[in-house]
Amino acid sequence: MKETEALLGLQKIDLELMRYAKTLRAMPQTKKIDAAKLARKKIASQLAKIVGQRKDCEMEIEDNEAEHQRMADKTAEIQAAYEGGQATYREVQDLERNLTSLAKHREKLEFSHRELVAKLDKLKLAENNAHAVDDRLQEEVAALEESFRQDTADIAAKVAELKQEREHCLRNMSDSVKADYEAAFKRFGGLAVESLNGNVPSICHVQLQPSQFGDIKKGPEITECPYCHRMLVTADMFGDGDER
Repeated sequence: MKETEALLGLQKIDLELMRYAKTLRAMPQTKKIDAAKLARKKIASQLAKIVGQRKDCEMEIEDNEAEHQRMADKTAEIQAAYEGGQATYREVQDLERNLTSLAKHREKLEFSHRELVAKLDKLKLAENNAHAVDDRLQEEVAALEESFRQDTADIAAKVAELKQEREHCLRNMSDSVKADYEAAFKRFGGLAVESLNGNVPSICHVQLQPSQFGDIKKGPEITECPYCHRMLVTADMFGDGDER
């Protein structure tokens, strides 16, 4: 395969691949898959937040229970001293005040504990619901992807065949031509290569001046269009009697 044939073949293949890619993007499953995956990302973000809040709440409950136990131990200690009968009147008054203060503190801890437990229950429910939604979305994505795979099996086979042909074309091109093609492909949105129809380039359709046409005839088989600056293939465009 000549390099000019490989270049023109590569352009044709890439345009076909672009058309197939557009067809695949237009499949009804595509938008649904993208929407479901986006929803999963949002759920994952929400779930991470809920899990963080749930862990914080569990730590608060542990701290509350530890403080409650400390208050209970302190109360038991004071009661033991009070019941021992060894304290003076002033000490008894202090013990009673301490017991009252501890009782109030324990009451506040118990109230806070009930609120924390209720909060934890809500967070666990939210976490379970988020997991359930994520599981459902995951199943939905899997079903859509399988439907997409079945509906696009023929296209996938053709794309695989085109990619093999593309590799064959690339193997018959120099590194410099490949680099020029990749740059032109990006610059012109895929329409990187044109050929001549008489003295008119096939894409920009701007008629070459006689002097330009003469220069191109004498130049390399792969050159640049003087108007649109795409790659211009001139091989076999001038007839058997013309000399390059």
